[in-house]
Amino acid sequence: MSLTVDVTGLPAEALLFAPSPLAELNAMLHVLAEPAHHPELHGWAAATTGALPAGLADRLLEADFLWRSSRADFLFPALPGATLAEELDAVDRLEDELYTAAALVTTCGSSRLSYRPAGSPLTDPAAAERARDLAAARGPRQAAFADRLRADPPAARAAVRRLLEDCERAFFADAWRRVLPSLAADARQKADLLARRGPAEALAAVSPVIVLDEAEPGRRRIVVDKLQDNTASAVAAGGVTFIPSAFGRPHLPVVYAAGWRPVLQYPIAEAGGTDPVSLALVQQRLEALAHPVRLRLARTIARGPHTTGELADAWQLTAPEVSRHLAVLRRAGLLTTRRRGRYVLYELDLATSARLGGDLLEAVLR
Repeated sequence: MSLTVDVTGLPAEALLFAPSPLAELNAMLHVLAEPAHHPELHGWAAATTGALPAGLADRLLEADFLWRSSRADFLFPALPGATLAEELDAVDRLEDELYTAAALVTTCGSSRLSYRPAGSPLTDPAAAERARDLAAARGPRQAAFADRLRADPPAARAAVRRLLEDCERAFFADAWRRVLPSLAADARQKADLLARRGPAEALAAVSPVIVLDEAEPGRRRIVVDKLQDNTASAVAAGGVTFIPSAFGRPHLPVVYAAGWRPVLQYPIAEAGGTDPVSLALVQQRLEALAHPVRLRLARTIARGPHTTGELADAWQLTAPEVSRHLAVLRRAGLLTTRRRGRYVLYELDLATSARLGGDLLEAVLR
């Protein structure tokens, strides 16, 4: 499963790397709305929530559908600005139709597949009723927002802007000053790698789950390992924007709706952190451990190194049976081996096995 973005015919410089204050505020607001997704940021989330001015926490709760599960596309600037105000000004220039569609994606469902109106909810009664029904199914706050947005788009949009500006004064300005140097350095490093080594290596440096597919002659695609099957094109928009984030992991959100320049927000590397694992490898490891015989073998070699013969004796299996099962575990990267004389000792890779739950969650949330 993957999301693919067609970049056929675009030059390397069509890939833009730049930090964005609005996108980073978006990431921070998601952390505050879903702290369980970000256990390493629990301390920041608790301290920030506890220090919010009176009333701001309630307003954030009312609007959290814009960044809780799905994220509104207008929160990911295609051409990042130097300040939050500059980027909010660009959002203000969006037509009501485009803004409303982006907001109602998050109001009416966690996936763009949930809301595909044939007409505009601002002018088409059937589309408006569909948006209202979907919003009501998600909760009264979503329904109330959908009603306000359809009834008076300028007022609803102004309220969202005021909320984001209040967040800047309350906590974002300080946090942005702290993380901007590392975000800017990461963007410069990726841009330099793009210029010197080309897009394939630049994308690999963004994340090991992003690759440049040039296997088909005359076609070039960016492939993002995500638990979805969708395609988009960056050709008409003239490129793709990559925005580094200090608050994004484990997510890898991508804007790819029609009418928008594709934007991908990626987490910057953390000191001592581990690289994300592909969904295919996570699935392979789960399937390897799902077999009852392999699970028994894993139990034994988790306690210490064993030879094939020792495992066969312990579980009343033949040596070839054990070898076949160990080969499956080895291909999944769950074993370590070492030689002792003419014997090979097998041991469960405890670090990799311990990460399996986290790898699964990260792949699902990516």
